[in-house]
Amino acid sequence: MLHETLTIILAGGTGSRLHPLTEDRAKPAVPFGGKYRIIDFTLANCLHSGLRRILVLTQYKSLSLQKHLRDGWSIFNPELGEYVTPVPPQMRTGEHWYRGTADSVYQNLYLLERSGAQWVLILSGDHIYRMDYAAMLKSHLQHDAGLTVGCMDVPLAEATEFGILAVDANSKIEHFEEKPANPTPMASDPQLALASMGIYVFSIDLLLEVLNADAREEGSTHDFGKDIIPRLIETEKVYAYHFGGEGGRVTPDRYWRDVGTLDSYYEANMDLLTPVPPINLYQADWPIRTYQSQNPPARTVPGDEGSEGIFINSIAAGGVVVSGGSVQHSILFPHVFVDDEAVIHDSILFNGVQVGKGAELQRCIVDKDVVIPAGERIGFDKEKDAIRFTITEKGVVIVPRNYGFAGN
Repeated sequence: MLHETLTIILAGGTGSRLHPLTEDRAKPAVPFGGKYRIIDFTLANCLHSGLRRILVLTQYKSLSLQKHLRDGWSIFNPELGEYVTPVPPQMRTGEHWYRGTADSVYQNLYLLERSGAQWVLILSGDHIYRMDYAAMLKSHLQHDAGLTVGCMDVPLAEATEFGILAVDANSKIEHFEEKPANPTPMASDPQLALASMGIYVFSIDLLLEVLNADAREEGSTHDFGKDIIPRLIETEKVYAYHFGGEGGRVTPDRYWRDVGTLDSYYEANMDLLTPVPPINLYQADWPIRTYQSQNPPARTVPGDEGSEGIFINSIAAGGVVVSGGSVQHSILFPHVFVDDEAVIHDSILFNGVQVGKGAELQRCIVDKDVVIPAGERIGFDKEKDAIRFTITEKGVVIVPRNYGFAGN
């Protein structure tokens, strides 16, 4: 079944809620966890699930993403029909960009038609999780389903942000609402609701039929959650597949995060620093692959004044040097340099950030190649920070890429 499945990863969203981190890059290309990009988690799931035919539908500010796919994911053998191929909008169906999740696939129907696939797996490229898609494909086949929707339990108070499902005893979907004001609780637990993960397995004939019909539908938003799924529930066999269930090869940690806002992105990174992280990046049989340049090991060294570099409960990528500074509960990407007596707390520093002597950072995200001047303090004076930087609802300060400080 796996070699007869075509995988489509939707990676064309603007990621406006992650601005300024998405000012020059697509949301799936935003760095994560000290060495990865967000899309690496979805691609790693495909790799370990045995899926080798992958189309990545790109759109906005896609250069960084395309370079990452080229440098980190050119690992499949095209002579065996394997590939990871970025597909930008080609305007084959009209003079417009992708107008919704369903429209992005519809505009590439010719790729589906000539793929020879019997099933199509549709994924999002901007979530953090580990999942064996092969188990979901097996469930789709066992139910003889036209569509299978990946789903998970969410607290009822958060359910208004999801598409919410109601299922029968055999997991057949009976009802679906996209972001309802009053979500339907699960029968087994009234404090929870069953939410769509935006993961779909279609039998290809049904997908071709429904996308062609949706393209002709006046008033459609061309979205899988709002338009396609509610329509199919009425006429087709549509089933739910529960995320984190038994039967897959990956350990079911049930961790899934939509890092669509700056606060959720920050918190998902900080999750990696808990004593027992809720997502295990160290699982030997399910590693997260990425592109890595050839960097020397991270190290701490004494500073010019003789103070020791301190590194506590943090993540440091290759090429990081802490020279007499202090780093606590933070994530440092490659080639970060922390100078003498600088103090970094609860922060995320992207590639190439340089922190000057005596500078202090607290609850910050600092984008690539920023040079923090000696003695600078960020994250301590909200009014001062708000004049210069973006501050999230929960008080995290975002220093944009290549920010130039006064006097530097």
